[in-house]
Amino acid sequence: MCRWAAYVGEPIFLEDIVSKPGHSLIHQSHCATQCHTAINADGFGLAWYGERPEPGLYRDVMPAWSDPNLKSLTAQVKSPLFLAHVRASTGTATSRNNCHPFVVGRWSFMHNGQIGGYNAFRRAGEMLIPDHLYPHRKGATDSEALFLLALAEGLDDDPKAALERATARLESLSHERGQGPHMRLTAAFSDGQRLYAVRYASDDLAPTLYHRWSDTRQGRAVVSEPLEDGEGDWTPVPPGSFCVFEGASLTIEPFAPKPQAVAA
Repeated sequence: MCRWAAYVGEPIFLEDIVSKPGHSLIHQSHCATQCHTAINADGFGLAWYGERPEPGLYRDVMPAWSDPNLKSLTAQVKSPLFLAHVRASTGTATSRNNCHPFVVGRWSFMHNGQIGGYNAFRRAGEMLIPDHLYPHRKGATDSEALFLLALAEGLDDDPKAALERATARLESLSHERGQGPHMRLTAAFSDGQRLYAVRYASDDLAPTLYHRWSDTRQGRAVVSEPLEDGEGDWTPVPPGSFCVFEGASLTIEPFAPKPQAVAA
């Protein structure tokens, strides 16, 4: 499964999360400790916010540890809000379009987890995406489908309810036509103002998720795994949670998708 990290707060260099810590995201790409796959080498990506509403986006199919452009970019770019992801494919091809984060307008989205048996109902899942959003369907992942469906369900107006509805629709398809585990989900996404994160699973094995506030940086990191060994002040996010991070503030609410009937 994938690894990811996000940050919101006073601007910092991207490398302070992506490459400099002892267990940085790049380190996790070849030595993850809290997931089934220690190697996450099926591409990587960054989305960062700056002077414009839409985020910058850099993705490639190389392993994160072997791309000198990534290290150079993260050493030069400062941002108050960014998402970074290293990918371990759950079945789809290693291609740039399948690398996270995904971006539509001002929204960025990345995901770790799986929707069980997605290939068996991929066509039905794609048909849930409305025509006006379908041109943004560039890849083949269940993650991008979930993002576009959340946009269709009203991400602009109510991010939590929109993602709950989108998750419920795809989880219902998995129950009807796929296989278990029907939904395992940790995701981070942003509109450029707030950072949102969710931890959820249809079983009791939700992927790990942590957060930590830094007084020194005046910002918060939200991560799949702690970025430094021996730092004991990383707070785990409970399963079934939806988080909103804005400045120093943190709100955690229950995340509980309601099962939905599957159309014939």
